[in-house]
Amino acid sequence: MLSRKNIRLVGAVAASTFVGGLVWLQFGRGPPPPSPADWLAAGKALYDEHCASCHGTALEGQPNWQTRLPNGRLPAPPHDASGHTWHHPDGDLFTLIKHGLGPFAPAGYQSDMPAFEGKLTDRQIRDALTYIKSTWPADIQARQAAMTEKSGKK
Repeated sequence: MLSRKNIRLVGAVAASTFVGGLVWLQFGRGPPPPSPADWLAAGKALYDEHCASCHGTALEGQPNWQTRLPNGRLPAPPHDASGHTWHHPDGDLFTLIKHGLGPFAPAGYQSDMPAFEGKLTDRQIRDALTYIKSTWPADIQARQAAMTEKSGKK
């Protein structure tokens, strides 16, 4: 036979299990978290909206991207495998998109690359980078991932 103390304990456990179940039913369900495919689709949409006008719809960059324009600025580089984007760790790419070239360029350097801080969230910047990286061949993805890992700039 159960003592009053044990009955109260069993009742408390049952009640908390019941309440926990109600909480799960109320809040535990809902849309599943985004999948990698969702992040790629979101990244492509962001790239198309914010980046493609300069870096190209096929990530091809602007013509003669390594030759300075008459104003001294460089055209937008490609983000495909032919460019140098993949030569940089993720943390540097993220910083460049968020803050522009300022953190990397010498004082007074002029660039058409805008800073996207306040325009894109950190998640959106990462989604755009995920999309860009997804277009690279597997060997370049692996080399860039190793560079990112080695740099500690994720």
